Amino acid sequence: MAKKIAIGGDHAGFEYKAQLVAKLESLGYEVKDFGPFSTASVDYPDYVHPLSDAIEAGEYELGIVICGSGNGVAITANKHQGIRAALCWNEELAALARQHNNANVLALPARFISYELAEKLAKIFLTTEFEGGRHQNRVNKIACS
Repeated sequence: MAKKIAIGGDHAGFEYKAQLVAKLESLGYEVKDFGPFSTASVDYPDYVHPLSDAIEAGEYELGIVICGSGNGVAITANKHQGIRAALCWNEELAALARQHNNANVLALPARFISYELAEKLAKIFLTTEFEGGRHQNRVNKIACS
C-alpha cells in the first residue's frame, strides 16, 4: 500500500481535495497538498505539473488530481512521461486503472461525482496493486521515449 501521496487540482476540486487530505491523513497516509488552497479561480497546470514532477522524481508514490471534469488535470499530468493518470468515476475503473494500467495518478471529476464516491475511489486506487504479468508488457509500451 502506497503511503506517500501527492494531491492537487484546481478551484473546482478544492473542497473535495481538502476533505480527502484530512481523510487520508487520518488513515495514516503522508499527504503533500500541492494546492490550490482556496476556491478562487486558478489554472490547474500550475499545480498539476509540480505534483507530476514530484511523483516522477520518486518523492511520492501515487497522486490524486481533482478538477471539475477531471479531464484537464488528467491531460496535464499525462504530458509527463512517467505519469499514467486515469480519469475515474466509478469503483471498477479505479480498480482497473491500478490492476491493469499501473496508473500512478487518479483524476477525479468533482462536478460529476459525490464526495462520498470520490473518497471510495481514492481508497480503492490507493490500496489496489498492479497485477503485472501480461499487463506489464502493455504498460512498458505507453511512454513515447
